[in-house]
Amino acid sequence: MIKKKWWHNSVVYQIYPRSFMDSNNDGIGDLKGITSKLDYLKELGIDVIWLSPVYKSPNDDNGYDISDYKDIMDEFGNMEDMESLLKEANDRGIKILMDLVLNHTSDEHEWFKEAKSNKDSKYRDYYVFRKPVEGKEPNDLGSIFSGSAWELDEDSNEYYLHLFSKKQPDLNWENEEMRNELYNMINFWINKGVGGFRLDVIDLVGKQPDKCITNNGPKLHEYIKEMNSKTFGDKDLLTVGETWGATPEIAKLYSNPDENELSMVFQFEHISLDEIPGKSKWDLAPLDFIKLKKVFEKWQIELKNDGWNSLFWNNHDLPRIVSRWGNDSNEYRELSAKMLATVLHMQKGTPYIYQGEEIGMTNVKFDNINDYKDIELLNMYKDRISNGYDEKEIMKSIYAKGRDNARTPMHWDESENAGFSKANPWIKVNPNYKYINVKKNLENENSIFNYYKKLIQIRKSMDVVVYGDFNLLYKNHKSIFAYTRELNEEKILVVANFYDKKEEFILDKSIKYNEVNILLSNYSDSDKNLDKITLRPYEAIIYTLK
Repeated sequence: MIKKKWWHNSVVYQIYPRSFMDSNNDGIGDLKGITSKLDYLKELGIDVIWLSPVYKSPNDDNGYDISDYKDIMDEFGNMEDMESLLKEANDRGIKILMDLVLNHTSDEHEWFKEAKSNKDSKYRDYYVFRKPVEGKEPNDLGSIFSGSAWELDEDSNEYYLHLFSKKQPDLNWENEEMRNELYNMINFWINKGVGGFRLDVIDLVGKQPDKCITNNGPKLHEYIKEMNSKTFGDKDLLTVGETWGATPEIAKLYSNPDENELSMVFQFEHISLDEIPGKSKWDLAPLDFIKLKKVFEKWQIELKNDGWNSLFWNNHDLPRIVSRWGNDSNEYRELSAKMLATVLHMQKGTPYIYQGEEIGMTNVKFDNINDYKDIELLNMYKDRISNGYDEKEIMKSIYAKGRDNARTPMHWDESENAGFSKANPWIKVNPNYKYINVKKNLENENSIFNYYKKLIQIRKSMDVVVYGDFNLLYKNHKSIFAYTRELNEEKILVVANFYDKKEEFILDKSIKYNEVNILLSNYSDSDKNLDKITLRPYEAIIYTLK
């Protein structure tokens, strides 16, 4: 049995500050705006806020390009506002998780400015500079944001590495002095009273670019152990790594308490199941539902005693799940949103809710490419147009997978700009805010918000949800997602119809019980007779078995 930790039965809520709440009506969300909505989050029942980056930044990649780790972006407020948010959240029993970007900085960071202006500066080796090879880039490493990962610094005639935007130069983790400066910065935030850290693309910091190794480099875990020992290792903090390249075996290295690395990781195996294998996320394919179940099962089983799962459908980089794998029509949006929440939240691990998910916010379809702001999306559009792709097909990919789907302003009410701001927001509001908003959810006892609230309360009150064994049922069924969770005498059964056609569910005879009760359902009149249930479209039921 894993040693119990406070985050095991906690629920994390991710805030994308730019789009959450604007307190000063400049069209951009800010720290005071977040503070003003803490009571709303307390009502939902969450324990932790993961705050996407709020550090000083020129905003080439919406804050993931940091120019000063120890200062606050002007648009979001100042350090006093940050300290106030920490205090007000703490007073409500809510911890703040800071987003650490340790793989790269902004090209406007003082280190990089010094590195570029003086080849002999110690800061030159804080980054990855290489001489040209045969007058060209050192090798063919590609940027995640399209094009080469090498940019020529014309003053020195050397290339620097940027695995993301050219305004996001990669840090050289082989430099011990640079690592120690990052650790000092982490301790600065620990001393401010944060509850932990989310570590952006942390599996890239062990890169060995000369060998074209980016993910899972040979020294990666050595670096994370060192960071643990010099910063948060002896503190009771939640740490979660963003690890796109993690397998279950690698995830155990990160999240097994005996390894002294992190609390948990985000793995993304389930997230790539609706793209053409071997191509990019923009190359769409229907969801492989049976594989989805098997991926969840694999991670539930593999990390059972040797690590900890994070559970998520959405984040600031992903499209909204109700549009992606649910059904965002008027008829089925609420039912499918509740079904997706049920399937996820009753598994073992720490659930993450992305802002607006709890009210069923949907993807957006802007007609004009100029209404989009995301650098990854815009680079892809430009790249594909120049390569002769059909514009309608490109827009179809953007509507399905664009990161701006998650970044439109939060819907607070039906007033202008969804109550987010009195000014024109930095990115357009989804027009459906008039009927999808917080106000309507709070007024309706059967709303998606109140359903999420109940799921959170179940996790807090039932150890079987937190620590119970996971057993997947109906593994090869094309529509039903069903599993049991079992701990000592406690047993729950989760049954969900993932699609919009009726399906029959008959309980496996190996599962014994004397009494059955419905703990929660997204229909008001779900069937208790487990001999044979006809599941309606998107019906999800949680049973307790005795």
